[in-house]
Amino acid sequence: MQKTIDRYQRLARDVHIDSEDVEQNMQHLKCEAANMAKKIELLQISKRQFAGEDLGSCSVDELHQIESQLERSLSNIRGRKERVLKRENRILREKARQQPTPDGEIVPNNQIIPHADVETELSIGILERGTTRPPPQH
Repeated sequence: MQKTIDRYQRLARDVHIDSEDVEQNMQHLKCEAANMAKKIELLQISKRQFAGEDLGSCSVDELHQIESQLERSLSNIRGRKERVLKRENRILREKARQQPTPDGEIVPNNQIIPHADVETELSIGILERGTTRPPPQH
């Protein structure tokens, strides 16, 4: 009987220790959740400011910081766009070099493909009110 009581007390003590760990862990997670909620709120404010909203409460220094960040972001976007377009251009040139010419010859890899004129429906100049674009000529 004493062995059973000792075993019960030992297990009860272990459960009590585990429940304290669980409580500490819960408190830690609650603090983390509160911190994450604050970070999310700050990110939402920044997002609105980058979109040009809620700028009335910003100081001149904050506006300069926002402007600088937007300029850096725009520069990164333009750089990425340029790299992608160059890569696509290179790929298209390689494909064009592999295509046979009208007379059936394949263009050598070291030959530069000249730029070709492209016909579009675009017109240069300002249209006056009431006028329409001329129909495309085929």
